[in-house]
Amino acid sequence: MKRAHIVISGLVTGVGYRSYARNYANDLGLKGFVRNTKSGKVEIVIEGYDTEIQKFLQVLRKGSWGAKVEDIDVSWEDPTNEFEDFKILV
Repeated sequence: MKRAHIVISGLVTGVGYRSYARNYANDLGLKGFVRNTKSGKVEIVIEGYDTEIQKFLQVLRKGSWGAKVEDIDVSWEDPTNEFEDFKILV
């Protein structure tokens, strides 16, 4: 198991990006959360197996319809197993 802290910048708010991320995370069996930041970025904390996280990162680079992903910053952390599912936080 791995844990990634991901920050996505670009045109990623107001375009369904959080729902897009949630749907793919659930499809891949990943756990964690996604939320908008005050600075207009999207933050994701995700836990799961490396292969699924790598697939998820590829999907995040593509983005939802209307999104324009400029950069993705990934920090690897030790998993905490604190999540039961994947949620959108407000």
